[in-house]
Amino acid sequence: MTAPPIAQAAVARRPVEPTDNFRLRFLQSGALSPDGAWIVYPLEQVDPITEVETITLWMVATKNAAIRRLTSGTAKDTNPAWSPDGTQIAFISDRGEHRQIFLIDANGGEAEPLTTLPRGVTGWLNWSPDGSKIAFNAGPQGAPRAESQPFIITRPVYRFDILNYLDDVAADIYVVEVATGAVTQLTDDGSHNVLPRWSPNGREILYIAMLNPDTHIAVHSRIRTVDLAGGVRELAYDWGLILAAEWLPDGQQIAFIGQPADAAIGTDPDLWVMDRFSPAFAGAASEQLENRTAAFALPVAGTLQNDMPTTELPLTNLVIAENGGADGQSVVAYTKVQDRGAIHIYTVALSGPESVRPLVTGDRACILQDVGAKQLVYAVSTSNQTPDLYVADLDGTNERRLTNINEDALAGLILTEPPEHLLFPSSDGVEVEGWLLKPTTGDPAPYPTVLYIHGGPHTGFGHIFHFDFQMLAGAGYAVLYINHRGSSGYGDTFANQTHGAWGQLDYDDLMAGVDHAIARGLVDPDRMGCCGISGGGNLSCWIVGQTDRFKAAVPENPVTDWVSFYGTSDIGPWFSVKELGGHPHEIPEVYRNCSPITYAHRCTTPTLLLQGENDWRCPANQSEAFYTILKVNGCVAALGRIPACSHGGSRRGDPIMRRFQNEMLLGWMNRYLLDIDPDSALG
Repeated sequence: MTAPPIAQAAVARRPVEPTDNFRLRFLQSGALSPDGAWIVYPLEQVDPITEVETITLWMVATKNAAIRRLTSGTAKDTNPAWSPDGTQIAFISDRGEHRQIFLIDANGGEAEPLTTLPRGVTGWLNWSPDGSKIAFNAGPQGAPRAESQPFIITRPVYRFDILNYLDDVAADIYVVEVATGAVTQLTDDGSHNVLPRWSPNGREILYIAMLNPDTHIAVHSRIRTVDLAGGVRELAYDWGLILAAEWLPDGQQIAFIGQPADAAIGTDPDLWVMDRFSPAFAGAASEQLENRTAAFALPVAGTLQNDMPTTELPLTNLVIAENGGADGQSVVAYTKVQDRGAIHIYTVALSGPESVRPLVTGDRACILQDVGAKQLVYAVSTSNQTPDLYVADLDGTNERRLTNINEDALAGLILTEPPEHLLFPSSDGVEVEGWLLKPTTGDPAPYPTVLYIHGGPHTGFGHIFHFDFQMLAGAGYAVLYINHRGSSGYGDTFANQTHGAWGQLDYDDLMAGVDHAIARGLVDPDRMGCCGISGGGNLSCWIVGQTDRFKAAVPENPVTDWVSFYGTSDIGPWFSVKELGGHPHEIPEVYRNCSPITYAHRCTTPTLLLQGENDWRCPANQSEAFYTILKVNGCVAALGRIPACSHGGSRRGDPIMRRFQNEMLLGWMNRYLLDIDPDSALG
């Protein structure tokens, strides 16, 4: 299936500018009413004058696409959840001192607070089947530790990106009575307990326990249930990376998406089914488990990197529905799957012969939101379309677009045409895929070009909106983006070929893509820059230590030194060992050889490092050390520091963070590729 085209108004248009980031509105999620008549969705927007961000709730009718606003004001209203009878919507809002749960009539009116917890709630609302209670998670409710107060750390992973220091924020499962507002805390074990899901009989709550205080592997999760008396039962412990979990309608089985602990880190996640009454297990080989996608060669719940301030809720990775009818199955799973540079929606049989079928496809990102009343609800985005809501029948037919959220804003802008598709051989003959977006300024080829490198590395680029790409194209640049070795969506072998050899085949793939685009007359070899965040920052730093063919580089939140990353990153002891093949004392030469900082003294490329000061994934010392070596060795360098910014905050955080990243990236490229010296804080 292909997406309907965007209607463009006949008005004067201009290229995209950095300030346009705050003229766009971004869909957060979508929840279908029990009768299938309405979808409620949060919409994020920023006042371009005050730079104040708000999130309001809207509703769209599935039959005629009629739209009405549900909430207004300057608050952030998120996580909407319908009551089982469809008369009320619960949501979380920061209208007061702390985020609380509010209720609003589905027909409109004033929202009323349901909770008044001293330190507020975190998220993940889920109504009980009878509508009398709502499960949610929230952090500690006692007085917070004073920032100036000394404290002792004993847990192996003591801080985590976005959450900060875990001793004072780890979440628990709570239940609130809808009629009275009475709140009961059900867990209290130091783990980060999230994603509560009521059992079909309403007697238990399924949840995922993350960041367990007794392990140094922060991302390994446990599947647990808790009853209303607080009795916790372990179902799967230290199993691996668990992305989502759901009850089957009979309450006897549980489906979940995950990657076992013993799998290579780039291995595609699978969908598993387990008997909830079996003894607790740890390994993927357990007899209690059945892999329902074992022969499927694409990542279940895969994703594409983008820079939109949107929330892909993990719950939307997996929806279980009765009477799906796929392959004669009465109960099936719906999930999203990454296929090269696209995200598609598939259905998975939960019993009988293995069956995985595509429902919604195309050169686009189709992000599942909800399933019900014989309808699929999903968001669609492309390289030149921000996400909008769509519905289709359960077999993927009869697709209808319901929203055109940025119709007015985009009508006045010149967006890129669909990208030039690139396929080329790398140094070892393996075919690599990439794309090139041409500038929207009308300048002829060959173009000044920015090589934009994705992070992960086990994610990918593809057919999804990326504001930075449109901004750079609007300033006269082509944007070259490549799914190099390590990327997901191309099979396990492709994704795992960087293990123990970061900076080898991934670097070769990028350079082969650059050479291919130059040979086709698309890229000006004398006007090239490179940039990227996280793993893309790592490769940007690697590139400038290997070659001087790029005239500017903007690495953001990079990994530059694997040894210090091992000891300071929230995922260091797990990620480093899985990626490089051992601990630093076991393979010191591998750590040294794979670290961009080893070659930083050779850099002659003007380099601007951007660093979030509250980034605990790739902490600030990674940028600081690299910057110092560049300066000591006479390289033109600058370090942009973003206070209170987490790992992805410059893309999805507060407006001031996003504006700074946009301006610095464009300003640095303009200075060294186009000889435009901006009047800015570049130094």
